[in-house]
Amino acid sequence: MIRVRGLVSRFGGQVVHEGLDMQVEEGEIFGIVGGSGTGKSVLLRTILGLKRPEAGSVELYGRSLDGLDARERAALVQKYGVTFQNGALISSLTVAENVRLPLREYRTRSPEALESQTQLCLAMVGLPPGTEEKYPAQLSGGMTKRAALARALALEPSLLFLDEPTAGLDPISAAAFDELLLYLHSRLDLTVVMITHDLDTLFRTCGRVGVIIDGKMRSGAPRQLAEDPHPWIQAYFHGPRARAAQEQTHG
Repeated sequence: MIRVRGLVSRFGGQVVHEGLDMQVEEGEIFGIVGGSGTGKSVLLRTILGLKRPEAGSVELYGRSLDGLDARERAALVQKYGVTFQNGALISSLTVAENVRLPLREYRTRSPEALESQTQLCLAMVGLPPGTEEKYPAQLSGGMTKRAALARALALEPSLLFLDEPTAGLDPISAAAFDELLLYLHSRLDLTVVMITHDLDTLFRTCGRVGVIIDGKMRSGAPRQLAEDPHPWIQAYFHGPRARAAQEQTHG
């Protein structure tokens, strides 16, 4: 589904990625972790085509991002959905209007069909009736995340990118979002790529994890990575928060 080869990213004289490789298989939930400044969001922006790498290649659905014309890029964009860390909802639009944005951009549909698809997306993410007429400022953190997810699913993508989907949520809301993600993953046959700092989410939802270290990525199942001797990985996977998350997941 996704193949990144030899990725090099720089900001001025600072090297962020230096020969990073990453591969995501169809149908998996793949988590991306790393310390502050390791370029997790830069990697996501590069995969989405929002940033051009200094070297290396990115392929989605077997197609290289290099050389796509406007029509091909528009077709590719419709195959994936994205949620950003703060939700990125447009504050002047209602929840329903936010969800309809990609439908208006990429689909020609009657008002009735737009309304039907909007209501379906809101129901899928568990937002109660009446939410559609609210504005982002009127939503709780958990509802904002779900509204953003509804918008990301509006075009019925097969690939979903999530940037810190549970950041800022209380433990109960975060756990509920994890369960929602697992439900949607199984029912919609989604492939999910997720940046997260939330260890509970990582152990609960991700089949494989990619750790960005020293400009490169080490990938594997969480339990496999936990055996890597690198000091950062050891601290991440064997610290008290990681042990608590694993006990909660497997206990």
